[in-house]
Amino acid sequence: MMTGTADPVRVLIVDDSTSARAMLRSVVESDPALRVCGAAPDAFAAARMMRVDLPDVILLDLEMPGMDGLTFLKKIMSQRPIPVVVCSGLTARGSEQSLAALEAGAVEVILKPQASDAAARAEAALRICDALRAASQSRGARAALAAGSALKPPGPKLSPDEMLPPPNLARVAPLTEPIVCIGSSTGGTEALRTILTALPPDAPAICIVQHMPAGFTAAFAKRLDSLCQVRVREAVDGATVTQGEVLIAPGDQHMMLRRLPSGYRVVVAPGPAISRHRPSVDVLFRSAATAAGANALGIVLTGMGDDGARCLGEMKAAGALTVAQDEATSVVYGMPREAVRMGSAMQSLALEKMAAAIMGFARRHRTGVQAG
Repeated sequence: MMTGTADPVRVLIVDDSTSARAMLRSVVESDPALRVCGAAPDAFAAARMMRVDLPDVILLDLEMPGMDGLTFLKKIMSQRPIPVVVCSGLTARGSEQSLAALEAGAVEVILKPQASDAAARAEAALRICDALRAASQSRGARAALAAGSALKPPGPKLSPDEMLPPPNLARVAPLTEPIVCIGSSTGGTEALRTILTALPPDAPAICIVQHMPAGFTAAFAKRLDSLCQVRVREAVDGATVTQGEVLIAPGDQHMMLRRLPSGYRVVVAPGPAISRHRPSVDVLFRSAATAAGANALGIVLTGMGDDGARCLGEMKAAGALTVAQDEATSVVYGMPREAVRMGSAMQSLALEKMAAAIMGFARRHRTGVQAG
């Protein structure tokens, strides 16, 4: 939570739509931890504003006349890197451009709010403000923000009890093939790309929750699939997850692991935002504690807040190996920090060591299965 002495995060809004700028200004200014320092209709106006008053974070639309948002982002990253949050519309082109923006250095991608019911608008506003606070804490963000000052954003936060009962730790899961569960948020798209592209085709089954809007996870999975030796796809309800395959939870849906007589399948279902997120890492991890126990490896990667930290501890109590990304390689050291603070993570690892840790876990586990 912001301290009483911390200055508000100064946000520059760049969007060609007058109504969108007004809506986004209203959303940003609803949060006392944030302040709008300017609103520009195009990249050229934004550049002029930045020469006079440099913001802490930029909230950027990609579809703009003249210079498009992706070109503007690349110029920012090459000349004066500032944390950028992309606010994109839900279109096939928007999804592809948003992934390109993340690869070009954007901290986060969020979905532009649509005109809908009040509850949906409130949830969208919450996500925008969370993303801007997370961006303000990312590597390279202004040093004036106190360390950890906004790691726990204000507002309601439901526990995973809303979706699943706590695991029965007295019940020992039989040995099966190893399975890996990963949770990530801000900075996670590039972290996941680093890990998954380093894995061989016989890597263990992997389930991933990455905080990302609905409609973007399919494009993200497709992009990773084109880069990796493992198969990567967006999860659908009832899909089995097997060796050499990665399932990514669809945006705006929870993903849970379920045991089969041999192996695992996933349940994809709607539900309330858990730990302020849908999909929630806590939901996946709690289901893994119940379904997989000691057959699982749980990993918490970069991200703001504490989603996943509590239920990573449940995985640990069920016999799983648990790991958190280290501070030096995290874009935002929030979720991993909380996992370490709670004692949920058995070790912290640099991002570049994660793939080797996954394969080492799989080899050791398979040896144990064969010996048994």
